[in-house]
Amino acid sequence: MPDYGHPLLFGTFITPTSTTPTVPVELAMLSESLGFDLVTFQDHPYQPGFLDTWTLMVWVAARTSTIHVSANVLNLPLRPPAVVARAAASLDLLSGGRFELGLGAGAFWDAIEAMGGRRLTAGQGVDALSEAIDVIRGIWDADERAPLRVSGEYYSVNGAKRGPSAVHDIPIWLGALKPRMLRLIGRKADGWLPSLAYLKPGDFAAGNATIDGAATDAGRDPREIRRLVNIGPDVGVEELFDLAVEQGVGTVILASDDPVVLQRFAEETIPDLRERVFTERASRGTVGGRVRSAEVLARRTPGIDYDSVPASLAATAVEPGDSGYSRVRSTYMRGGSPGIVLRPMTTAEVAEAVGFARAHPDLPLSTRSGGHGFSGRSTNAGGIIIDVKKLNTIEVVDEVTRRVRIGPGARWTDVANALAPHGWALSSGDYGGVGVGGLATAGGVGYLVREHGLTIDHLVSAEIVLADGSIVTASGSENPDLFWAIRGAGANFGIVTSFEFEVDVVGDVGWAQLTFDASDTAGFLERWGAAIDAAPRDLSSFLIMGPRRGSDPRVATLMSVVDSDDSDAIIERLQPLAELAPLLQQSVQLVPYASIMANVQPGDHHGQGEPVGRSALIEHITPEFALAAERLLDSGEVYWFQIRSVGGAVSDVAADATAYAGRSANFSIVVLGGHRDRLNELWDGLHEHFSGLYTSFETDPRPERIQDAFPPATLSRLRELKTRYDPANLFRDNFNVALADA
Repeated sequence: MPDYGHPLLFGTFITPTSTTPTVPVELAMLSESLGFDLVTFQDHPYQPGFLDTWTLMVWVAARTSTIHVSANVLNLPLRPPAVVARAAASLDLLSGGRFELGLGAGAFWDAIEAMGGRRLTAGQGVDALSEAIDVIRGIWDADERAPLRVSGEYYSVNGAKRGPSAVHDIPIWLGALKPRMLRLIGRKADGWLPSLAYLKPGDFAAGNATIDGAATDAGRDPREIRRLVNIGPDVGVEELFDLAVEQGVGTVILASDDPVVLQRFAEETIPDLRERVFTERASRGTVGGRVRSAEVLARRTPGIDYDSVPASLAATAVEPGDSGYSRVRSTYMRGGSPGIVLRPMTTAEVAEAVGFARAHPDLPLSTRSGGHGFSGRSTNAGGIIIDVKKLNTIEVVDEVTRRVRIGPGARWTDVANALAPHGWALSSGDYGGVGVGGLATAGGVGYLVREHGLTIDHLVSAEIVLADGSIVTASGSENPDLFWAIRGAGANFGIVTSFEFEVDVVGDVGWAQLTFDASDTAGFLERWGAAIDAAPRDLSSFLIMGPRRGSDPRVATLMSVVDSDDSDAIIERLQPLAELAPLLQQSVQLVPYASIMANVQPGDHHGQGEPVGRSALIEHITPEFALAAERLLDSGEVYWFQIRSVGGAVSDVAADATAYAGRSANFSIVVLGGHRDRLNELWDGLHEHFSGLYTSFETDPRPERIQDAFPPATLSRLRELKTRYDPANLFRDNFNVALADA
């Protein structure tokens, strides 16, 4: 220090004039096009000639796509901190992580008081700002479930709800000159934002010393605090170079409303300064990078060598204490508390992430694509998550053969939308929010399954990162044994970073949602099973039931797809289903397959607890099984009961052709309950009816489930391949096929 190693960034400082309100917006857009990192606006709510700064920032964020936005600085005395916190997090979410929070203690007190604000002395303003920071950070702490309570002299909240969680760690920058404010920056803030015009020679060095001393006394690393500066157009490269390498300035903000000045600075000053600072830092050996706060460091999980996270992953990794942690810790149905979430963006980075996991062999390791995983195994407690959500490309490789390449982080709704313009589709579960990676290595029982088979039946090759970090291709001609294994037991062998599928021609389809009085539960199940067994393959149907509600009859809902755009054929296929029982509601539409897969809930996953689910494959819905299923539903232990039709094209593939071996089953069953032991006892009593198990829907960790999922010959082969490809059993937290003592 004084060079704190912060990446050099550049911004603009634009007057929020209301005389021609489009001008500041146009200047902000110009700033983005010129390559500036940040655009800022002063905030004087009492100034009649100015636009409201918050409204302007929202408008600018909506009109831009890459540049970050901030006030320079926000007038806190006229903006309640709890409201500021929510507004900041909201704008950060809406802009994709592009909002920064600049705050000021207040000035021009006559004008503030005239607007209804409270007049404070300079010292009171600092104290009020300190309390406000506590309120703001408390609102942002979405991981803390207890309501926020802060009892201050200037700002109090009593039971405020926390959140929303921002996309990135929103920094708090303070505009400050005096020692008391500088000490507050050292204790609580993330940046110092003075204007060079108000500083005398030596003030920058003295200010840094004050901030650094206060930070050290508070147990913080001074490098946590970015040094920013507002400059005028007259400041040259030599002075800026000194500010960067001798005074530690990491962000230079040019105050000008002249487009010519902005362009000249972007084209001449910025590249010259970047090159000179880079050369100087290289000669000095200055090491920059992300610096986490002492508070975040204190929340780290013992046993994880955070300092050895590969540089390519460090900037985007999320760990406990980071503001984005609440958005990545859990999955759709399972609450998690991982020690670190790595978010690679390339296959090479996935390999580096696997290497990091390999160096921590005793920690849980989860792989995540969409984060919907029913089994819940894409999160953990205290371990490592490799989240491949950013590997989400979808591209057509060959129009003639309908071959497409899809990343594991793509969601099935995105895949359906990408294929629809070609008149294509790929059978893929029943929920568009599911990620490709998990489903396409387990099986894939979707709404087109009886006509077009499982998702894995369309896989022609895959790129995989193995446990040793090597990157291989698996197909019918390359590593065919691995290709066999990943189609049904893929989570055991590595992380697939790219899939190639041959997809089907699928136009509009019949989409039916039929709701019945299923008071005769066993009879309804038996009749539906027989109807599906007899139906042509172009009909696939999923049945959903739940417990009775009071004295109301039990209700059954059928979600069915007919792969045809002929309305007469659709009605013909559905008629036997419509006659199963008294029909309570019905909806039949001719729709694109993509519209069915658009059933996606927005936002992040915030599951809690551990899901309790059991799964089975069954040949036919026999009278005996139907009665047993009715008793199970009447037990009160099951709140969700689903049977998916399989069979058809699935059974055309030989049982030993893939690791998914349940080819003879015509139905896949899943139940959800609230109490693991009681549900297990009831479900185990039905075991005689089952012919296998579908791993995507099973949460029972008992080792005998492996025997249910894979026949002896299949399991033996999988174990031999596991020994070859993953001898240390790195990939073990998802239906692990390794021997117990491996």
